[in-house]
Amino acid sequence: MLDGTSTLQVNVNMKSNPVELISIGDLAQRFGVATHVLRHWEAMGLLEPTERVNGRRRYGERDVSRVALIQRGKAAGLSLQQMAELIAEPDPGVRRDLLAKHRAELNRRVEELIASRTLLDHVLECRAPDFTTCPAFRKMMRELTAPVSLLRDQVRNTPDHENE
Repeated sequence: MLDGTSTLQVNVNMKSNPVELISIGDLAQRFGVATHVLRHWEAMGLLEPTERVNGRRRYGERDVSRVALIQRGKAAGLSLQQMAELIAEPDPGVRRDLLAKHRAELNRRVEELIASRTLLDHVLECRAPDFTTCPAFRKMMRELTAPVSLLRDQVRNTPDHENE
């Protein structure tokens, strides 16, 4: 700086935000699960601590994402075993196939839930003294108890499915 100029040196290899590691208790609290649940997931191969410090598990951002993935998978109806298989599967095509099959099952369950909600909505709004005697309710029940093959035929005969 004696010559009237200044120099700014920047170390581009420095990490500006080092990854903060958290304890198993903090991770469990963040997701509202017990610590033994995280240990169980670890035993199943679903989760692996980023590192251990003095024998204690320490989890990083990758682990936080993994716990979120596990919880989302469980909410979608995947078993822990299915999650472990997906995580361990090295072939993206196989993973996609497994997920596509599960999505089809999830869609089927959603349709069942919608049908159940429709039935409940009707019962809640039904003006019949005994909803079980209501003609509309009885029709819904007949449709719910119809053999699958008859329901499939009904769907195929709708305008959207005429060309199948």
